[in-house]
Amino acid sequence: MSAWDIDPVGVRGVLETTIEAAKGIEGWGKGYSGHLQSAAESAGTLYMQEGERPEAGLVGAALAEFAEKTQADIAYVVARATASIQGASDATVAYVNGDIEMAEKAQAAALKEPKIDLPKGAGED
Repeated sequence: MSAWDIDPVGVRGVLETTIEAAKGIEGWGKGYSGHLQSAAESAGTLYMQEGERPEAGLVGAALAEFAEKTQADIAYVVARATASIQGASDATVAYVNGDIEMAEKAQAAALKEPKIDLPKGAGED
């Protein structure tokens, strides 16, 4: 069994700071899609006055593909951060309650790969 010697109040302070930083990342993530869409729309199209005007040009198509390919990466970062924060919290609570074995299990669970649920086809190569 490993020796634990942690400061629960200090952990709480770090978790609070980390959660505040994660909220900033969450805000960035929400704007990500909108910014890509705006850039794609602003990039314009190549229109030769024949047929229907295309909705997006080459740059717009490239940005759409980029967004699709990075969706899984962004979801992973969010899931990994959430699992890490929750795992540190759970392990600390178990430690405070005197259950070192439960604390070790909570810590180990936080290190597991998160499961990401994306729409079918999202993020595939």
